Amino acid sequence: MRSGLLFALVICTLPLAQRAMAADVIGDLLEAAGGAVADAPPDPPPLDGRRRPGRPKDLPPAEAVQVNPKGIDAPAPDAFPTDQIPIPDRWRLIEAVGVHSRWFDPYNQNTIKGDRPLKGTQDWFFTLTGVSDSVIEPRSFPLPVGAQTTVRPGSNDNFGRTESFVGSQTIITGLALTKGSTAYKPPEIEFRLTLAFNYNYAEVPEKRILSISPSNPTHRTDAFVGVQEAFVDYHIRNVSDRYDFDSIRVGIQPFSSDFRGFLFQDNQLGIRLFGDRDNNRWQYNLAVFQRIEKDTNSGLNDIGQSLRNDTIYIANLYRQDLPFPGLTSQVSVVYDRDREAGHIHFDDNGFPVRPALIGDERGRNYDAVYLGYNVDGHIGRLNLTGSAYSVTGKDRNSIFTSKPADIQAWFAAVEPSYDFDWIRVRGSALWASGDKHPFDNKETGFDAIYENPQFAGADTSYWIRQSIPFVGGGRAIGINGRNGVLNDLRSSKDEGQSNFNNPGTILLGAGTDMDLTPRVRWSVNVNHLWFDNTAVLQTLRDEGSIPKSLGWDYSTSLIWRPKMTQNLVLRGSAAVFQPSSGFSDLLSNSSGDSRYYSVLLNAILNF
Repeated sequence: MRSGLLFALVICTLPLAQRAMAADVIGDLLEAAGGAVADAPPDPPPLDGRRRPGRPKDLPPAEAVQVNPKGIDAPAPDAFPTDQIPIPDRWRLIEAVGVHSRWFDPYNQNTIKGDRPLKGTQDWFFTLTGVSDSVIEPRSFPLPVGAQTTVRPGSNDNFGRTESFVGSQTIITGLALTKGSTAYKPPEIEFRLTLAFNYNYAEVPEKRILSISPSNPTHRTDAFVGVQEAFVDYHIRNVSDRYDFDSIRVGIQPFSSDFRGFLFQDNQLGIRLFGDRDNNRWQYNLAVFQRIEKDTNSGLNDIGQSLRNDTIYIANLYRQDLPFPGLTSQVSVVYDRDREAGHIHFDDNGFPVRPALIGDERGRNYDAVYLGYNVDGHIGRLNLTGSAYSVTGKDRNSIFTSKPADIQAWFAAVEPSYDFDWIRVRGSALWASGDKHPFDNKETGFDAIYENPQFAGADTSYWIRQSIPFVGGGRAIGINGRNGVLNDLRSSKDEGQSNFNNPGTILLGAGTDMDLTPRVRWSVNVNHLWFDNTAVLQTLRDEGSIPKSLGWDYSTSLIWRPKMTQNLVLRGSAAVFQPSSGFSDLLSNSSGDSRYYSVLLNAILNF
């Protein structure tokens, strides 16, 4: 009793904050000594949510002792360096482990391939591109006999022998200087220059095919250097945290107005404002192009000649996942303003191309406005590409009436495909309206500006690859154009004008692409072609009736990529054209050929 009172007095002398702790300590001492205060009242239980001060709620667990007789002790702290180790920038970090690049190696990191910035910079990249494109192409198609002379004196046929040969070697060199971290956002500025050198050889069996002069031989070699790209691309601004942007590009630049190159796909001089919104779900283009003359035998840009008086205005808008997820829709407005009626232009071989020697053979001005809807992507496992265009406008001089005429024509194409493991099965359908009434004040034959269709087998197809001359209805006029599908009766796809007085085109086809191995792809295509309407042909050829059916186009190709990359691609293709009644009515030959062929051997080496 006395000891308890004594301890109570001692506790009362302590500060208030220390009294509870002292009472606990003294209580423990008394209990250990057997002198617990018998008459002390028990402590009341703590309030809800409170605990006794000075005591931890949960005692720490006992120290765990690890027994590992074969273990290795951790290194002492002084075994690690105390200072930071300097390393190269993140692009050259791989050199710290002994991997060094070689300037001629396009497969691994390389400064001249734009894989890392220039020395002494953090965001300036230089890219060197080199392409070798080799073509060997034997083929056959109807050829006219020269009007003044022939290689076979005494013959008087309109059509001569059919076999011809083309060889072409193109070397493309591209230089680009880019500023910006392009791995995850658009570049801030880009300067690009691309030059193409072409050497070509052609041989034909008849006079006045390769040259307007009948005294020139039936073979020809030619060389040319074209400027295919020369532009500045400036990044105006970012408009979101995900780098939606607006940019402007000025100069000679590539552009395609739709997914498959049906209307306009070319490298031309222009100004283009482009960008995207909503995390790249919306994309847009606003562009103006002034067309450059082409070199006749290579098809490259010839900046040594004056610009054409042909201006193209383009506005298009893309939306991803519309109308279905996986499908991209595009709407476009394209205006072709051609003012070349007062200009006479001959190609490099001496043949007149503007105005075309068809109909009244007068120069033409025209305004053509194209409204288009294009779609590309997939609906589930069904792949789908489609295009539809209408064109309206005014032709200041119809080739049949020599009077102004309204332009009103239509175009549609669709190519669905379906994948079965390593096999893709395709279907192709195309319709371009033809002119039904040549002498009225309407032109209803659809024509493109500069087509390059990746469709129905593309340049593997005989009809798309070869240009068939329209003998007897015009001079230096083709039924179709090389690397084009439309039967538009133009003097030249490269240097001529659009012609809306044409018979139109219908194509139905099927094909398959088979990836036999990761290195080898085999493709097979079968197409049937028709004229949409032959009224224009009947007028120009002064015939009472011409059937619409053109014929069957059979083609196959084999692509081999030895390194499983695009750095080396070898392609061989063969096509056979089986004429139908419409083709045979228009074109025949001295040998009475019932079939025509096209063989293409192509080797592309990329650096």
